[in-house]
Amino acid sequence: MRKYEIMYILRADLNEEARANEIKGLEELLTSNGAEVTKTDEKLFGLRDLAYPINDEKKGYYVVLKVNADQAALNEFNRKVKINPNVLRHLVTVDLD
Repeated sequence: MRKYEIMYILRADLNEEARANEIKGLEELLTSNGAEVTKTDEKLFGLRDLAYPINDEKKGYYVVLKVNADQAALNEFNRKVKINPNVLRHLVTVDLD
């Protein structure tokens, strides 16, 4: 398994409980497919203004995950996140640390 960093942006209009459930659900999606989430950081960026509107949203809630995963887990994560209406954008990069 390789180390990856995943950043995704949630809709800003989600309440605290809905946002926590969404973060937990996305972590469970990774772990159910064999990945290991080593760190979740939602306070690093938090709620911020977007550089440009995404789906008419001007603000977003940023979450950063550090994971150990194989390609199959990432493929499933990418597939599910693309159809999730609460996730505005996501990016998966190889973690070189």
